[in-house]
Amino acid sequence: MLLSTTTPAAENPAALATSTTAGAGSLALTAGISAVMAVLATYTLLHHKQVFAWTKAMRRRDDDTATLAGPAQWIGKLYEEQCGLAQKPCHTAEFKELARVTNMIKGIADHTAALRTELNHIVEQADDYLATALPDPGPATKISTSEHRHQLVRAMRQEAARTELERALITAEQKINTLRRG
Repeated sequence: MLLSTTTPAAENPAALATSTTAGAGSLALTAGISAVMAVLATYTLLHHKQVFAWTKAMRRRDDDTATLAGPAQWIGKLYEEQCGLAQKPCHTAEFKELARVTNMIKGIADHTAALRTELNHIVEQADDYLATALPDPGPATKISTSEHRHQLVRAMRQEAARTELERALITAEQKINTLRRG
């Protein structure tokens, strides 16, 4: 048997054209699939980038909510206390719980950067309100008209200070709600 040195494609020009076309078609198909895969990979990376950014934002929001939970609780408690003392003259003994909650807010004010200004304003207003406490009543004695007027003026100043405290509390609550929404 003799070995032929020519390939079957070389003997048949039609077979040569078919094999070249088939090679070009598979090359075009490979290039097309590669392009589609590159586009899909790019979209996948962009999607993952968005998902990670969203996750990071949600984690930050959760951390902020946890940070704001303490001040929100104490502000709510102080609001409740001052509402209980509304529109009545209060003596020093009645301010005991209000003073305790104010001291708690004073303690957390420096550790809460986002609300430091509002918390310090609340503490100032609460201290002003506490300073308006009427002296504890002594034994029941008859008081003069001028003393009675003086007590009424002090009671009105006390109510005005309570109203200012209430405004400061509402402002801080609004700021907390704004920060929680992001």
